Amino acid sequence: MQSIRKRLSIILVSVSILALFLSTLLVNITISKTFNKYLVEIQNKRNTRIIKYLEDVYKKNGKWSESSGVEIMHEAYMSNYALTLRNGDKKVVWGMNPHDIVQNTDVNMNVKNEGVYTTSTFKIQSNDKIVGYLEIGQYGPVLLSSEDVNFKISVNKSIILSVILSILITVLISLFISKQFSNPIRQVSKISIDLSNGNYRVRSNHKSSILEFEDLRNSVNILGEKLQHQDAIRKRLISDISHEVRTPLNILQNNLEAMIDGIFQVDTERLTYLNEEVIRFGKLIDNLNALREVEGEKTALNMEQISFRDILLSVVKEFKIISQNKNIDMVLEYSTCKQYNIIGDKDKIKQVIINLISNAIKFTKEKGKINITLKESDEQVIMKIEDTGLGIKEEDLPYIFERLYRGDKSRHEIEGSGIGLTIVKNILTLHKADIKVKSEEGKGSVFTVYFNRIL
Repeated sequence: MQSIRKRLSIILVSVSILALFLSTLLVNITISKTFNKYLVEIQNKRNTRIIKYLEDVYKKNGKWSESSGVEIMHEAYMSNYALTLRNGDKKVVWGMNPHDIVQNTDVNMNVKNEGVYTTSTFKIQSNDKIVGYLEIGQYGPVLLSSEDVNFKISVNKSIILSVILSILITVLISLFISKQFSNPIRQVSKISIDLSNGNYRVRSNHKSSILEFEDLRNSVNILGEKLQHQDAIRKRLISDISHEVRTPLNILQNNLEAMIDGIFQVDTERLTYLNEEVIRFGKLIDNLNALREVEGEKTALNMEQISFRDILLSVVKEFKIISQNKNIDMVLEYSTCKQYNIIGDKDKIKQVIINLISNAIKFTKEKGKINITLKESDEQVIMKIEDTGLGIKEEDLPYIFERLYRGDKSRHEIEGSGIGLTIVKNILTLHKADIKVKSEEGKGSVFTVYFNRIL
């Protein structure tokens, strides 16, 4: 197996080399075609110049002779092409031997005359009359001088040097880029392995300039925080359940042993006290069973159209006496002309309202106030429960829906299992509803529930 850095580097270098090769090939072909086109244009100008020269020679002498224009033969020889002059009857006046240019070893010419020998014939005219023909022969479609060859060699060397330099730069850039990509992934991978091994305290502190990697880093850090928090909750859950179970059992055991030994008399008052401990123990078991029920994958819901207002009124009526006994002013505000209809399980919705109002009363001191508001928006039925109770610490807010979470010490001193809000959250999730919480320690809390309204 290869590391992501190695694999990414290989891919980047391979793609870059392929791109450079194709670019070099294209540039080389383009330069060769352009240069050859340039040489052809030079040759065409040369041919036109020679024809014009011979036309002037004929015009001056009025006829062809063996010496007519022979002085250009030296130029032709030096430039590696052969000339043959013919008269109007196409008979040879004078001509050069092609083998002479093959054996040309002039120091100024470093070009080998190889390949197919080709000739081109041009007409020589005087007074719009054809008076002769000139054959120009050469090896290859274009002629290259030593300067031309040196130019092409220098261009090719420059291209090769550029390719080598580009490959080196590409390798360096690829290593740098692969490092930019691989380091965050490698670190996140290491952290994920540590998390899977139970080390929930590890975090990534190396920020990345790449948005997706930074989001991944933040997500892994958040996951680590949640796992650490869940681990702490798990440990505390074991401790709390152990305490909740041990306390009533110890009380029952000690009192029963005392009764058996004759230390305590068996009377109605003591039996009532023991029965209350049994009931408290039973409530804990019932809450755990209720939580298991709503968290079950196959939770059965009896969905129907219900009036949220009617359910809320019945629950508020049930808690009215409790709030009055605690001297808490509980006020309900709603519109009497609206039913606030939703689709849901009537019993489960009632459980949500009961848990929220029960918590509001439990954590609100005497002479406090609880405002319950029910209203409609275009698409939602909204219930808001606002109390003047103990409030919730800011650091505890993200975790209040966790199982058995009771963050604040003063809240922990108040009787409860910490399961109520977990049940609320699960029921609302099953109904595709939402709940939001605002709270300030010492000033109270606001729980707002949003249901989809029947339009």
